[in-house]
Amino acid sequence: MAESFPRQQARTRRFTLGEPRSFKVAADGSRVVFLRSPAGDDPANALWVFDVATGGERVVVDPKQLAGADGEQLSVEERARRERMRETAGGIVAYATDRDARIAVFALSGGLFVADLVTGAGRELDVPTPVFDPRPDPTGAQVAFVHGRALYSVRVAGGAVTRLAGEDAELVSWGAAEFVAAEEMSRDSGYWWSPDGQAVLATRVDEAPVQEIWITGAADPTAPPRAVKYPGAGTPNALVEAHVLKSDGSGSVRVEWDRDTYPYLSTGGWDRHGPLISVQSRDQRTVVVLAVDPVTGKTSALSRQSDAHWVDLVEGVPARLSDGRLVTVEGIGDALALIVDGHGVTPPDMEVRSVVEVSDAEVLFTASTDPLSVAVWRWEASSGELTCLTPEAGVRTAAADGGVHVIGAAGMGYSGSRWSVGDHVFESYAEEPAVEPSVEFMTVGERQLRVGLLLPERHDGHSSLPVLMDPYGGPHFQRVMQNRARWNESQWLADQGFAVIVADGRGTPGRGLSWARAVSRDLAGPVLEDQVDALHGVAALHQFVDLTRVAIRGWSFGGYLAALAVLRRPDVFHVAVAGAPVTEWRLYDTHYTERYLGVDPDGNDREAYDHSSLLPEAAELSRPLLIIHGLADDNVVVANTLQLSQRLTEAGRLHSVLPLSGITHMTPQETVAEHLVTVQLDFIRQALGSPAAAK
Repeated sequence: MAESFPRQQARTRRFTLGEPRSFKVAADGSRVVFLRSPAGDDPANALWVFDVATGGERVVVDPKQLAGADGEQLSVEERARRERMRETAGGIVAYATDRDARIAVFALSGGLFVADLVTGAGRELDVPTPVFDPRPDPTGAQVAFVHGRALYSVRVAGGAVTRLAGEDAELVSWGAAEFVAAEEMSRDSGYWWSPDGQAVLATRVDEAPVQEIWITGAADPTAPPRAVKYPGAGTPNALVEAHVLKSDGSGSVRVEWDRDTYPYLSTGGWDRHGPLISVQSRDQRTVVVLAVDPVTGKTSALSRQSDAHWVDLVEGVPARLSDGRLVTVEGIGDALALIVDGHGVTPPDMEVRSVVEVSDAEVLFTASTDPLSVAVWRWEASSGELTCLTPEAGVRTAAADGGVHVIGAAGMGYSGSRWSVGDHVFESYAEEPAVEPSVEFMTVGERQLRVGLLLPERHDGHSSLPVLMDPYGGPHFQRVMQNRARWNESQWLADQGFAVIVADGRGTPGRGLSWARAVSRDLAGPVLEDQVDALHGVAALHQFVDLTRVAIRGWSFGGYLAALAVLRRPDVFHVAVAGAPVTEWRLYDTHYTERYLGVDPDGNDREAYDHSSLLPEAAELSRPLLIIHGLADDNVVVANTLQLSQRLTEAGRLHSVLPLSGITHMTPQETVAEHLVTVQLDFIRQALGSPAAAK
């Protein structure tokens, strides 16, 4: 019997195994470093190097050859980091290099390893373990790492270990990103080296004020619960400071800024001009970029951004050119624009997505002029010339340094991502999916909603089809893009006998500031209205869409949206599957939730929270609803599902709950991932009386 698509998708981690990834380019342009596992079903990433001059690739470190690689043991900190990064692979999943990529360091089973990228030699360093987030200084002479809530460094030659910072307080840590920084700000580190390796800018995090929640292993009544510090909306955050530490351990100075007004440290870094941080107000309406004096700790403001709703944090900025000009991304008109020295350098119809590199000669960034595509653009520092490096339709990204551009490309004409530098294409060992998505992209409704429609492979174009809405629908993520990998599962669901509709409504990125800010103080109304309008817009174009049999499913925000749909619009949606849904926004974290609904959920912002909550509407349920939730989820905690289920039960509303023991928010386990999609399909089919499963 041929392997099913759900099984293949689970086994290959959604077809990501075997793809080259995590590219870094040496500052001198000599080498490109990357990760790749040896097969499409092998999760163990190896460390590879590409020599730009010779055009050759070689394996530098195969983790299977290292002691401790079998049955990899992960520390609590490493498990949490992988959860925040949505990391599902194994082996070497993260590494860091010095400036010229002569060495790379990584942690494996808690040990600290260093690899010589020129000779290929590698060894484990004798340091306290387990090690977390190791990073070499730019010169390659020493490596910093976190162990036991303290920050250390070790000399690569000689092995001398220095404790840079740490204290006995159980809830104080040095050099590690706190929960909201890693989960919501895309800041995955808590320390940054000076260019000469003589000092480190490091965070000190005190979690004492943060509320404690408990994650239980409910399937094993003898297992003790696990305490997690989780800052729910309206509750205290961790207290974050920054300090400049001498790398020889001889002294430190605290960085001074108004932490009462700007409690969030959103970014950190250190370039030739000195340390650079950005800090953010609790309501997220103001972000200030600060230059730091590494001797005194005093700061001076380089820029200030304010917005009536919120200031967007964009990856890769702030940064400075060699001449000191500040590079940021800020809202101008209705778009996020690239700003250099206080002036916008991108046109008003371009939406900047991220900044890839800021060097002496250029700023490399990604941006959209069409929300379905993302291109790599170059702004030349000397002339101000703007050039698109990837004009083709699709989703592009890059890694760059030393004048070398490594381009990552995804499109509708091929599976997965293709990476290349010049004429060299990095081979992918990823498997080809057993489905071939065929997506009809369309624009519907008065708000010009971007929609993708998928039909069964052999549909005749006339026969009636039940509908499956398959959205995410929330901030920070688009589903409707020119990227085939995003459509594999939707196509398989369509092949089971459905017209699958995917729509990006208000709040999703890529369509300007007013579009994104339409969900301010209301995470429910606009997103649901747009799903209804998308459904009716597609039905107006295709008579085979059966509006009497409409299902909706989603995960995370999409799960919230699915449950919201059957509660508020049972006239439109006839069955829902809600995976890991936020049902009560007071239970979700501060930085995400307060951005949209406000900082005072039980006071001035009560109305916004109540209107966006599912709990007050539980008694309105009249359609079949399946809620799926991992009991070990520390992102959207299972209390969201349990509180909604309790309200439904108290109102006498029949519903189904599928608890997943030991499963987190991202469900990486193969057997669980395989069967989750078929469980959802069977529930929907039973509720709608839909066709039997395709063979």
